[in-house]
Amino acid sequence: MGIEEALPLLMFAALAIFLFSGYPVAFVLGGIGLTFAFIAMAIDPFLFDWPQFGALPSRIFGAIAENLILTAIPMFIFMGTMLEKSGVAEDLLNCLQVLLRRVPGGLALAVTLMGTILAASTGIIGASVVMMTLLALPVMMQRNYAIPLATGTIAASGTLGILIPPSIMLVIMADLLGRSVGNLFVAAVFPGLLLSTLYVFYIVTRCSISPQLAPKPPADLGPQTTSGVLIMVLRSFVPPILLITAVLGSILAGVATPTEAAGVGAMGALLLAFFNLVGLPALGVEKMHFAGETHLVLDEFEETKHSPIEHFRYFGSVLADVVHRAALTNGMLFGIFVGATLFSYVFRTLGGDDIVIQLVESTGFGPWGLLILLMGIVFFLGFFFDWIEITLIVLPVFSPIIASLDFGDHIAKVDVVYWFAILLAVNLQTSFLTPPFGFALFYMKAVAPPSIKIQQIYMGIIPFVILQMIGLVLVMVFPEIAMWLPRQLLD
Repeated sequence: MGIEEALPLLMFAALAIFLFSGYPVAFVLGGIGLTFAFIAMAIDPFLFDWPQFGALPSRIFGAIAENLILTAIPMFIFMGTMLEKSGVAEDLLNCLQVLLRRVPGGLALAVTLMGTILAASTGIIGASVVMMTLLALPVMMQRNYAIPLATGTIAASGTLGILIPPSIMLVIMADLLGRSVGNLFVAAVFPGLLLSTLYVFYIVTRCSISPQLAPKPPADLGPQTTSGVLIMVLRSFVPPILLITAVLGSILAGVATPTEAAGVGAMGALLLAFFNLVGLPALGVEKMHFAGETHLVLDEFEETKHSPIEHFRYFGSVLADVVHRAALTNGMLFGIFVGATLFSYVFRTLGGDDIVIQLVESTGFGPWGLLILLMGIVFFLGFFFDWIEITLIVLPVFSPIIASLDFGDHIAKVDVVYWFAILLAVNLQTSFLTPPFGFALFYMKAVAPPSIKIQQIYMGIIPFVILQMIGLVLVMVFPEIAMWLPRQLLD
C-alpha cells in the first residue's frame, strides 16, 4: 500500500491520538482534515486539488447552515435548559418521590421516572445528570441509600435522553443517514422505554431482596390529605406530561415535523417556567420546608413574600441565563459539526470509504457477523470517546456497509438502516457510563459531595451497563421492538 492509499488510515490514527490531547474536538477534527488536505495536495495534486479545497466552505454551509433539520437542536437545548433552571424538574422529582414513598427503592424509582420524563422533554445529558445529582443524591444519602445504587441510578437515568425522543443524537443521525427524523423518533420510543423498564425492574427487585440498600422514607413525607396530593400532582406532574404530549404527540400524529415540534417544546417550556416562577407565586403558592428538606406541600398556602415586579425580574434573569447557556451549548455542538464535516469530506475525497469497505468485506463475516463486529467496535470506542465523536466519525463510514446487508426474513431490507441507527443509539448509552472517559461519571463527580468516591460511582454503573447490553441484545433479536410502531403509524 502506497502513501496515497494510506492517507485515510493515517487520518484516523492522527484523530485517535489528538483526541486524547485535550484540545477541543471541533479544532481536532477540522485541523486534521485541513492538514491532510494540504499533505495530499503536496504529494499529488490529483489526490486533492484546489477546486476541491475551495468547495469546503460551500460544503460546510450547505451541510450545516442551510440544513433545516438541525434547527431543531437549538430549540430542544433551550427547552431542556429552561426546564432545569426554572425549577420545573425539581418540583417533578419532589412529586414523584412522594407518590412512590411506599414502593421498595421509591426514591431511586422516582429518579428513574424523572429521567424518563425529562428524556421525553429534552436530550441534554450533561444538564440532566448534573441536575439530578444536585437534587437527588443528597436526599438519597440522607435516607441512607447505598452509594453505588444511588449514583448508578442517577447516571443511567440521566443518559436516557440520548435515546428517548426528542433526542439531539437522533436528529444528527437522521441527517447523516439521509433518513426521516420523525420515523427515527418513532422507532426509538419503545427501545427507550424498554431501557427505563429494565432499570425499574432491577431497582424494585434488588431493593425487595435487600431493603437495607434503600430504606423507605418517613410516612409523613409530603401532603397527608388526598386533596393535597391531587394539587401536588396537578402542580408538578401534569405540566411536564402535557409538554411531552405536545412535543411527541404532534410528531406521532403527523401534525408537526420534529423541527416544528421543537418550537412547540421551546415555547411550552417557556410558558411552564413563567407559570412556575411568576404565575403561582403571584397567586400566593410557594415552596415550603419540612423535615429539613424542600418539598412541595400544596395543601397549605402562604402569602407571597415578593412583589410581582420582583418575580418578573427573577424570571428575566433566569431567561437570560438560559439563553446564554443554550448559546454556549449550541456553539460547541455546531463547532463540532463544522469540524466533522470538514474531516469527513477530506476523508471521503481521499478514498477512505472504499478502504474501510474493503477492510470490512475482507473479514469474510456474514451480515450478522458484521453487525456484531460493528456493535463491538462502537462499544469499545465508548470507553474513550463521547457519543457525538463516535456518531459523526463512525456513522458516515459504516452506514453504506449496513445499508447493503441483507438479513433475510429477520427484518425487511428497507428497515435495516433505521434498525441499525436504533441499535447504535442504544449502544451509545454506554459511552456515557463506561470508564475511564464516561462523561456522565465526570458530570456526577464534579457536583457530588466530596465523600462520594469515583470508585463508588464506577461500581454503581456496572449493573446498568449490563442492563443496557441486555436491551441492545433484545432489540437486535427482536427488531419489532423498534420497527413495530413506525409500521403502525406509516400504515
